Amino acid sequence: MKGESRTVARDLEVAAIPYGEKIPLKAGSTVFLTQSLGGSFTVMTDMGYMVRVEGKDADAIGEQPVAAASPQDLAGKSVQELAWDQLKTCFDPEIPVNIVDLGLVYQCDVAEIPEGGSKVSVRFTLTAPGCGMGDYMREDVESKLLTIPGVKEVDAQVVFEPQWNQAMMSDAARLQLGMM
Repeated sequence: MKGESRTVARDLEVAAIPYGEKIPLKAGSTVFLTQSLGGSFTVMTDMGYMVRVEGKDADAIGEQPVAAASPQDLAGKSVQELAWDQLKTCFDPEIPVNIVDLGLVYQCDVAEIPEGGSKVSVRFTLTAPGCGMGDYMREDVESKLLTIPGVKEVDAQVVFEPQWNQAMMSDAARLQLGMM
């Protein structure tokens, strides 16, 4: 539940938001869950830091990792459709809207590779050029796209042209954020 306090069960390395700097989070610390979306978690520490806890560490804050897509979720969809579905599970750690609806994804292409399988190429941006979370978001995009059956390679790149602005958000994102 959002705002609920949690006791960290084991030492973790987390990313400070918005700078992306790795910092330790010690077992026994109290954190407050602020966002649980796309398999990662944003928490506020008892020292007032906002940090990102990766999905692989969900158990340390009393959460369950996100389950992989079921065969029913995958049935009848192209790799392109599945790639967009996975991108919709990636979130900016400060904003409770996925990166697709935020308008951060500029390109998502799928190409067959000679060795068999597919390569997905994604170009996306950040809401602010100075945001230090770009590497974490890129890693999230890559790891989620690699879960798609048949995807063997991912090329995810953070770009800054064109510069993002709020007009790029979907109507659903604007509505969710109270901007409509």
